[in-house]
Amino acid sequence: MSPAKSPLSALLGGHRDPRGLRVLVTGASGTFGRAICARLAALGAHVAGIDLAPSPEDPVEVLACDITDDEAVPAVVARAIASLGGLDVLINNAGIGGPAPAELPPGAEVRRQMDINLLGAWRVTAACLGDLIASRGRVVMLASRMAVMQLPLAAAYGASKRALVAYADALRVEVGTHVSVTCVYPSAVRSPIHDSTAAAGLSLEGMSRYEPLEGVVDTVLAAVLRRRARRDLTTTRRGAVEFFLARHLPGVTDRIIARTLAQRARSGAFAGADLASGVVARHSVPHADA
Repeated sequence: MSPAKSPLSALLGGHRDPRGLRVLVTGASGTFGRAICARLAALGAHVAGIDLAPSPEDPVEVLACDITDDEAVPAVVARAIASLGGLDVLINNAGIGGPAPAELPPGAEVRRQMDINLLGAWRVTAACLGDLIASRGRVVMLASRMAVMQLPLAAAYGASKRALVAYADALRVEVGTHVSVTCVYPSAVRSPIHDSTAAAGLSLEGMSRYEPLEGVVDTVLAAVLRRRARRDLTTTRRGAVEFFLARHLPGVTDRIIARTLAQRARSGAFAGADLASGVVARHSVPHADA
């Protein structure tokens, strides 16, 4: 008779044991980051975080760090890794959103999103690579459904996340002999990341179906703990379908999104939103193919 499994062993199944894993999470004080840190710490991992504005409510130690600062990132990352005694997993979770129509020139908002969502992850990853190579570790990138299926009026976010995936692909080619790289693709989750878009009158409530935070956290944990790392992971069945369509039938998804945008524009959803004035004007008269 085989010995009875412990509750943790039953939970893990074919996953590796999280106890003792040394994990660094960026954006650790935000909605996703705090939940990820809490779950990993509860499973016995040693977790540290970095965030622009750490909170007293953080479940693990979080060091203050502006990931757009070229000089600050290596120093703060080194402190975090020293406190962990090395590094097995980096979770690049930090990210921001905001209104950025593709038809308008890129300004400060676009540069800010690109600097945090893409270059911030790049800076942190570069600072961690020596330790990750030594431990044969993992990098998990919090990408987005918008990395493969762009929604309107948020071009900077989609572009930054698509570029993050391209960076992950390059990283995988260069260091994949020693470090695995997984991209996780959540859809929309209710969090403060949408506040600035809503404040600008560009809410995409009718274009996205929200998913629970717990599913995103579960998928991140799967990326960390699977014995065999996966290249890409979606967070819901619907997300898996959207991912497949966007990758293999992009014309279909383009038409679905375009029609939904037209309906919302004609319904008055963007009334008074200056950044959407071009979209509203172009859809004020129905097109023959709409």
